[in-house]
Amino acid sequence: MIAPAHIGPSATPPASHVIDFSYEEWARLAQSTPLPLTQSDIRRLSALGDPIDLDQADAIYRPLSALLQMYTAEVGALHRKTSHFLGLREERTPFVIGIAGSVAVGKSTTARLLRELLRRWPATPRVELVTTDGFLYPNAVLEERGLMERKGFPESYNRQALVDFLKAVKAGRSAVRAPVYDHIIYDIVPGASIEVNRPDILIIEGLNVLQPAKTDGSGRDLQAVSDFFDVSIYVDAEATHIEQWYIERLFKLREVAFNQPESYFQQFATMSEEELRERGEYIWRTINLPNLLENIAPTRSRAHIVLRKGANHLIENVIIRKL
Repeated sequence: MIAPAHIGPSATPPASHVIDFSYEEWARLAQSTPLPLTQSDIRRLSALGDPIDLDQADAIYRPLSALLQMYTAEVGALHRKTSHFLGLREERTPFVIGIAGSVAVGKSTTARLLRELLRRWPATPRVELVTTDGFLYPNAVLEERGLMERKGFPESYNRQALVDFLKAVKAGRSAVRAPVYDHIIYDIVPGASIEVNRPDILIIEGLNVLQPAKTDGSGRDLQAVSDFFDVSIYVDAEATHIEQWYIERLFKLREVAFNQPESYFQQFATMSEEELRERGEYIWRTINLPNLLENIAPTRSRAHIVLRKGANHLIENVIIRKL
């Protein structure tokens, strides 16, 4: 998992299809960007196990939200021009942002921070967030298919249902519903759903959202989830760092979630620290790491923007594909 060679804007870059900003170079952009975050925002939006401080969040996500606003505005202008040229009177459909990356890398915090900041811009007050966890097959189906030990791998998702959901959103339909996943019960919540009603921006966050299209065995091309994205973001870090964050998150979950009666992981609550660490390392080694190496990390090059984290969970580089 090696980041592209540094080609910061202050130097004469070699030929490349990306621009690599260091933290300091990117942070300077925040000086001319409105809508600062507050400490209460950070406490409210940061995910469990993903420490992030106000200065870092403000320096990274404020310029990123401004850049995404530019992309949104340009797509809107293109829609108006295209509609005029074609003689159409269709309303513009939601701008869709995809966020990918490993378990425990911090996708959820990235998605929530961007939703908060993008909502503050006058042009995009309606920003919705949907995670692909809701499109996992229910545990009963995974057990029937022998996939419980591969939960989070591409085959554990109802990909067609996710594609159909995005088709409906991009078609401009109102009241499009997505299923709900509960991390406490570790399963889909029967009968529960969230409604997406023609937002200005829709953020889709998940492990495998940048997977390329595959065939169904007949040679017929199938659509990829990423076919519906206007912009995609990959949250990146070294696998050894992500493993450490995953283990740290397990210990924090034991404090706040594993003791709840309905928790799927209640058996973890009584483990000693050594037992819990060993169990976490086993899950990482047999499930999360193979999924990262086989399915998630290979899609990094498909992202328009890569947020590269260091060992301290802080973003050190922002890598942007040239337009």
